[in-house]
Amino acid sequence: MYASILNHKDLNCPNRIDAEFYGPFNLSLLRTLKKHTPLFTLENASSLITDMGAFSLYRKEYFVEKGIPFLRVENIKNNFLDLSNLQYISDEYHNKLSKSKIKPRDVLLTTKAIIGQSCTVPDNLGECNMSQNLVRIRIQEELFNPYYVSTFLASKYGRFQTNRLATGNVQLYLNFENIKQVIIPKFTDDFQGNIEMILKDSEQVKFISGSLYKDAERFLLSELCLSNWQTKHRLSFVRSFSETEQAERIDAEYFQPKYDEIAKAIKKYKGGWDTLGNLVSVKKCVEVGRGEYLDEGIPFVRVSNLSPFEVTEEKYISEKLYSELMQHQPKQGEILFSKDATPGIAYHLKDNSKRFIPSGGILRLKLKNKQVNEDYLTLALNSLIVKEQINRDVGGSVILHWRPDQVKDTLIPLLPEDKQSKIQQKISESFNLRKQSKHLLECAKKAVELAIEKDEKTAMQWLKKQTQNN
Repeated sequence: MYASILNHKDLNCPNRIDAEFYGPFNLSLLRTLKKHTPLFTLENASSLITDMGAFSLYRKEYFVEKGIPFLRVENIKNNFLDLSNLQYISDEYHNKLSKSKIKPRDVLLTTKAIIGQSCTVPDNLGECNMSQNLVRIRIQEELFNPYYVSTFLASKYGRFQTNRLATGNVQLYLNFENIKQVIIPKFTDDFQGNIEMILKDSEQVKFISGSLYKDAERFLLSELCLSNWQTKHRLSFVRSFSETEQAERIDAEYFQPKYDEIAKAIKKYKGGWDTLGNLVSVKKCVEVGRGEYLDEGIPFVRVSNLSPFEVTEEKYISEKLYSELMQHQPKQGEILFSKDATPGIAYHLKDNSKRFIPSGGILRLKLKNKQVNEDYLTLALNSLIVKEQINRDVGGSVILHWRPDQVKDTLIPLLPEDKQSKIQQKISESFNLRKQSKHLLECAKKAVELAIEKDEKTAMQWLKKQTQNN
């Protein structure tokens, strides 16, 4: 059992008397942080802290195929901006939401679903907007470097504060006023500038990684003669009654001609095709219930933690529960594939996977034969050709759910082995660069933590040693 004993005068937040808020872990980090001077609150370090402020205008029908980038919680990762699942809004909607327009060097912070994720908006993003679950922080740059601030918020000394200040019963939420209370230590401009340099190096390496991945996607689409294919929504078309009987669907969205175009392109491919169910075995994962969540332990991976490039951590379960669920531990070489909420996210476990349990919204796929390699199949599952099949199957749902039988019926083109190997090589190069980018992010975060725990000089020496070969 862990306990903290405090005097009444030490209850430094008048609105909080819950034991967890004053737990030993929180108080230990707070004491370490307060040894450093000078300290600022986030409110004093910023010229502006604001959220969307126009929730009533937030409607999914405002999303368009191309337009102004609209950043959501899933785009804000551990101190970087993930644009792999980006949505767009119209210019008209963007102008209506003037309060939530984003500028380069703004710091973004997630306030709901996944609390406390942060990043700095890069210079090359251009016009942009954000959802109601993000807060925009405009830093006073004569005091702080935005890249340093986002790195501090991503460090354990930032994350413990945002987690500690979150409120709510069913779903935690980081409210506007509490964000202003986050305290942040000030270091020299030289140290903060070095953090920015490391993060920008990371951005550049990740950009090259993304370019290689897009090259692989383009190669696949060119093989299917879909390089210039564009989604076209038809207002009217004709289908026979027998087609509705065969599909067991009568909704118009399912029969949109654009979905037929994708299916025909796959079925006409000279190398042939097969269904996913013939290529892989499919295992369902498990739900544990919100009551089993812990702040530390064995990672419990949900759909929101899954991307084509990594698996992140947020929720944890006990060792005891993990031992009861070990049959759901993914194995090296398997592909994790989401079927709920955001269906169609595939991630290939290349290395000896560490211990974790995937949620019920994720499937485990394992190759049955050598018709395809794992990297090629993962790319195909993340590509436009599968995303359009998903849009057809789950169209019209409020909470998206892709049934396992629909997953197994997904059409996969069978590229020749040499062409699959070409894709595999690009994917491998892309992932190696992405690991390098992530290493730089971790170095920046660790340097901030070392500066707080020891001093700037120690942190700078460590940072130079860790990054000199990158």
